[in-house]
Amino acid sequence: MSEQTGKLDRGDGEHLAWRKVEGRGPAVVWLGGFRSDMTGTKAEALADWAAASGRSYVRFDYLGHGASSGDFQAKGTITRWREDALAVLDALTEGAAVLVGSSMGGWIACLVAMARPRQVKALALIAPAPDFTEKLMAPEIPPEGHEALARDGVWLRPSLYGEPYPITRTLLEDGARWSILGSQPVPIEVPVRILQGGADPDVPWRHALELAQQIKGEDVVFSLIKDGDHRLSRPQDIARLVAMVEEF
Repeated sequence: MSEQTGKLDRGDGEHLAWRKVEGRGPAVVWLGGFRSDMTGTKAEALADWAAASGRSYVRFDYLGHGASSGDFQAKGTITRWREDALAVLDALTEGAAVLVGSSMGGWIACLVAMARPRQVKALALIAPAPDFTEKLMAPEIPPEGHEALARDGVWLRPSLYGEPYPITRTLLEDGARWSILGSQPVPIEVPVRILQGGADPDVPWRHALELAQQIKGEDVVFSLIKDGDHRLSRPQDIARLVAMVEEF
């Protein structure tokens, strides 16, 4: 089955690029990671799976990511990317949805599930990074990074995956508004499956396990791939991901 492509007008001069495989529900919705896009290995693998199995599947790029428009540095925040995900869910799906969130997309998936508890029926999360701006990123900012943030409002953070990318004071401050890990249970009661690499340099497995432990619902399964990295894009990892989604 061929994949449709399009652009979703966000009403502020920006658009979100999307791709969709028509099929049976519930719709599987891909939520990518920070600085990632919808053409990554895992997102493509799920598109192939959806086409082969006749399942409904939607993927998209957040503002400032991939083929979508928008200034990542000027407008990129958790607030905006959460709104992008909700806009895609509302415009491109009908009825029940299963959210598949990778890294930052795991955080966004949780926020969307909390906002649409009747529509979101399950979560499949890969190396989920809730609260990463506050709990994973901020503690690793070096003194010169804090100086740049105070002086310019932005710091160029070195990356293992390419060119340095901008971290803004706005992103860090906004992220703190959406923290879900704390003293209260995360108010999600749908089934949740988590795949986490034990050798992940970006999201420690204990961070993902903390999310699993704090989710209010009881149907939560945490799977640790001992030698897995952050991307979890090896053939055996992809097989586990597809099996996890098929479970729903």
